[in-house]
Amino acid sequence: MGGLELHQFKSPGLSAIDLTLSPGECVSLTGPSGCGKTRLLRAIADLDPNEGTATLDEIPRSEIPPTDWRSQVGYLPTESHWWASRVGHHFPDGEEKAFTTLGFSMECLEWEVTRLSSGERQRLALVRLLAHSPRILLLDEPTANLDQENISRVESLISQFIEEQGAAVLWVSHDPAQRKRVAQRHMKIENGKLETEAWN
Repeated sequence: MGGLELHQFKSPGLSAIDLTLSPGECVSLTGPSGCGKTRLLRAIADLDPNEGTATLDEIPRSEIPPTDWRSQVGYLPTESHWWASRVGHHFPDGEEKAFTTLGFSMECLEWEVTRLSSGERQRLALVRLLAHSPRILLLDEPTANLDQENISRVESLISQFIEEQGAAVLWVSHDPAQRKRVAQRHMKIENGKLETEAWN
């Protein structure tokens, strides 16, 4: 079947969960502030302590080197980390199509990271993540700081990536309209438990 499968998977503050993300599927995730959405994404990416079984394309995580797992299970945090002073240093291959989709010209590669707005950092961090062609995308509110035009651009880029790469996506969003636009299934975390969200 492929995709991501979690069985009795848990992290501090979260109950054990079972979850399957199929190739080409987008699942939205919501819940009140502090309920553990970010903790869950970081645990799946193997950045925080976790227990249980996780498989990627039917291969157990225990058989995948940690660096390979984190490359293929791509996590986009709400605040991205930049280690070089210039934008272009983070993009050795250019990624022109993605830049264009998000409204950037290739001149942005010459920009200093310090001049970026929070929204520009957010969009460029998404391009950087997609450049690794991950099989799974773990997106922590990727459009939270964006206006409607740039929200549409981000949604379009992710949709293209899903269609072209067959990636599976777990997308944290507090916007009900966005969740209906982008996701086929809807989940929520409540009282430390992951549950299917009922929609009218």
